[in-house]
Amino acid sequence: QVQLVESGGGLVQAGDSLRVSCTASGDTFTTYSMAWFRQAPGKEREFVGGVTWGGNTDYVDSVKGRFTISRDNAKSTLYLQMNSLKPEDTAVYYCAARQWGTTSRHYAYYPDWGQGIQVTVSS
Repeated sequence: QVQLVESGGGLVQAGDSLRVSCTASGDTFTTYSMAWFRQAPGKEREFVGGVTWGGNTDYVDSVKGRFTISRDNAKSTLYLQMNSLKPEDTAVYYCAARQWGTTSRHYAYYPDWGQGIQVTVSS
């Protein structure tokens, strides 16, 4: 099991960039496949993107070309760089982890979750 803490959210304007981070502790970060999800008010939790422990990435179509996921294994930290933000990107962003395996777009696949962080994009 790994403990996850997100940071870096906030309020930005449409077209701006923002980077959120997820710092892991309690286990060997390099053995975990990681993902970002988001949940807007009244909507289901949605997969944003993920990176396997081996470095392979996957993104939902709505963020391809705008968002980039990366990981710094030395810092046990996962990043989500968000560019060209849109009001529809407004949500609480969560990081999730699963040891070994690949990534999945289904939230039930991940046993470990952060507490979430708010990202608000104004028009």
